[in-house]
Amino acid sequence: QVQLVESGGRLVQAGDSLRLSCAASGRSFSSYTMGWFRQAPGKAREFVASISWNGQITLYADSVKGRCTISRDNAKYLVYLQMNNLKPADTAAYYCAASGALRPSQVAWDTGSWGRGTQVTVSS
Repeated sequence: QVQLVESGGRLVQAGDSLRLSCAASGRSFSSYTMGWFRQAPGKAREFVASISWNGQITLYADSVKGRCTISRDNAKYLVYLQMNNLKPADTAAYYCAASGALRPSQVAWDTGSWGRGTQVTVSS
């Protein structure tokens, strides 16, 4: 298991950019698939992006494709989510997650490690 702490969330205006960070601690960080999820008030948690252990495979939700980039620095135990052209619909608590599966199912994510989240608010 790894411990995860997100940071970087804040209030921004529509069209702005923001980079979220996820700091990991624990063993074997470089072996985990890492992901970002978000949950808006009154809505279910949704997948945003994921990145494989070596950074070669990235996946994105259609809602953020072309506007977000996930990356990782295994030497520093960090995962990033760069978000550009932010929209009010991006307002949510953003969570970092780790899974030992190469291509995690939702169950695999749910049984992995999670951070406590960082709030992103986009004003119109």
